[in-house]
Amino acid sequence: MAMSKIWRKGIHHLQKQNAANVPSDLLEKGQSRVIDASLTLIRERAKLKGELVRAIGGAVASASLLGVPIGHNSSFLQGPAFAPPRIREAIWCGSTNSATEEGKELNDPRVLTDVGDVPVQEIRDCGVDDDRLMSVVSESVKLVMEQDPLRPLVLGGDHSISFPVVRAVSEKLGGPVDILHLDAHPDIYHAFEGNKYSHASSFARIMEGGYARRLLQVGIRSITTEGREQGKKFGVEQYEMRTFSRDRQLLENLKLGEGVKGVYVSIDVDCLDPAFAPGVSHIEPGGLSFRDVLNILHNLKGDVVAADVVEFNPQRDTVDGMTAMVAAKLVRELIAKISK
Repeated sequence: MAMSKIWRKGIHHLQKQNAANVPSDLLEKGQSRVIDASLTLIRERAKLKGELVRAIGGAVASASLLGVPIGHNSSFLQGPAFAPPRIREAIWCGSTNSATEEGKELNDPRVLTDVGDVPVQEIRDCGVDDDRLMSVVSESVKLVMEQDPLRPLVLGGDHSISFPVVRAVSEKLGGPVDILHLDAHPDIYHAFEGNKYSHASSFARIMEGGYARRLLQVGIRSITTEGREQGKKFGVEQYEMRTFSRDRQLLENLKLGEGVKGVYVSIDVDCLDPAFAPGVSHIEPGGLSFRDVLNILHNLKGDVVAADVVEFNPQRDTVDGMTAMVAAKLVRELIAKISK
């Protein structure tokens, strides 16, 4: 929490400087240089990884990790900003082998590459607002997608990242996608606490933008009247945990993406019961088991064009990093689903 206070202090300092007659064009030019440098780094890393995969040959689609360490749009704790490096560490920690359950080898660059993180805090420290920051995230995703056959697998970060990521995927592919969203919450408030980019409002922005044809929300067990009304407004298919035993057969045999540009999978780690994943900001008992989630993913029929794993909070994890390993396993199995 001390680090997040430092970040906010830096941003507030720049805002005060701006108010103290610092020329706006000076700040804007400086911000643009930082943004350009940030995008150049993502572009060149993606280009290198894409060239490598193409040179090896044989890959139709290859998952590429992109970290987006945003935490300030969380309504409670900002720890998810620290998640991407902890997830990477867990993926490669050596306590398990490099194979997914379906037998794909993560150390094969045709299966997995990594283009690094969007330098979110460095950008915010320059006083860049969320409108521009979300555009940077979208542009970063598009830079990955430009390097065929790379497909972005995004590490959050809070759930606000899903909006700019899905927007980029839809715009780059030229049409809407179907979304499978696993979460304890629908994240579809119009503007939670007045923040249009709140992690609790990301799917409202996605649906308003027309970036999804179907949105299936699975694992829901904390939903307000507004959440249900917004779901009805946007035609969302909401599957609550109180009826999961009845819905299980349907959810473990989903077929998505036909007639659109593919399938996007968004996994909020708190979709899981806290017995499996205690390291989240919003602990909500009564959730999915880990095997429930894997059954849904493994049996999903559809072309997964991109995905994200969000809301892991290392600051609330157990001493032995249990939730980091859970998040890493989710990422590993998504890699297997994307790569081919």
